[in-house]
Amino acid sequence: MDESELIGLREEIDRLDTEILTLISKRASCAMRVAEVKMKADPAGAVFYRPEREAQVLSRVMQRNAGPLGNEDMARLFREIMSACLALEKPLEVAYLGPEGTFTQQAAKKHFGQWVVTKPMPAIDEVFREVEAGAVQYGVVPIENSTEGVVNHTLDTFISSNVKIVGEVELRIHHHLMAGPNTKRDRITRIYSHQQSLAQCRKWLDAHMPLAERIAVNSNAEAAKRVQGEWNSAAIAGEMASELYDLDIIETKIEDSPDNSTRFLIIGTQEVDISGADKTSLVVSMRNEPGALYHLLKPFNDFGVDMTRLESRPSLSGNWTYVFFIDFVGHTNDPNVQEALDVIKKTAVEVKILGSYPKGVL
Repeated sequence: MDESELIGLREEIDRLDTEILTLISKRASCAMRVAEVKMKADPAGAVFYRPEREAQVLSRVMQRNAGPLGNEDMARLFREIMSACLALEKPLEVAYLGPEGTFTQQAAKKHFGQWVVTKPMPAIDEVFREVEAGAVQYGVVPIENSTEGVVNHTLDTFISSNVKIVGEVELRIHHHLMAGPNTKRDRITRIYSHQQSLAQCRKWLDAHMPLAERIAVNSNAEAAKRVQGEWNSAAIAGEMASELYDLDIIETKIEDSPDNSTRFLIIGTQEVDISGADKTSLVVSMRNEPGALYHLLKPFNDFGVDMTRLESRPSLSGNWTYVFFIDFVGHTNDPNVQEALDVIKKTAVEVKILGSYPKGVL
């Protein structure tokens, strides 16, 4: 490539950058006008974040993307543009299972973008409480891991809470071994991490650091914070924790399973409209009698509703012998879903809709 061709390409990039800048500014201005219209129509109850609308936009971006950037890469770029524009309308506050630097915070940033204001909470039920009280607009809680299974505390909290599920996000979990800048690998005698993370990295630790003591703490972020002042220790945590606590990553992606991922739920108080690619979650309690599970499952088959998950939990009340958590494809406003639910309600002790929401796009 000669110098004149390179200069021409750089000039083309500069021209395109100017066009992109102009279009993003126009989009931001339009978003501000949307906020003005919403506030004028309903000053007290204006809703600025619409999960179904954002899912539709991101899905359309991925469908129309012609490359060379991958679909998810392009959608992530648009996610950040949307996040910045939404912050002009109304900055969102989102509670998550803390402390800072956890995978749950990383999931919140992935779903809402970098312009969201995140608020760490010490426990899952505190995240629910913040949302119910209106202290934040939304919350992010873990619901299941591909290797460790469901998070029972989250399931149990849904039974007594009035919050709604408004979205979901899946996060690929990569565990990194990290330590302070003055820590030498051959001097590490203890490794801190959450109990699940230690379990998910057990084979790697057995092979590469068998003599190091493994100490379980409340979160990976707490593990990263602890090693800041210890010259002979390391932590297993995510990349966000290394950046937050100024640690060096010694080894990357030490998890035993390369497909390790966690699904998180976005909780709020609003009802979500149909997006075109939706899921619904509900809790059903059944009587302790023969055929109870059959009567619960049969309507899904009869009306063509695709069930994607069924979990049972011990009753928290003497009135509920069996409590089933169910995920299925579709929205409660879909006719076949309504028919299936009508039949289930005739035999169930109670049916509680946790929410209909867009399937995770990213």
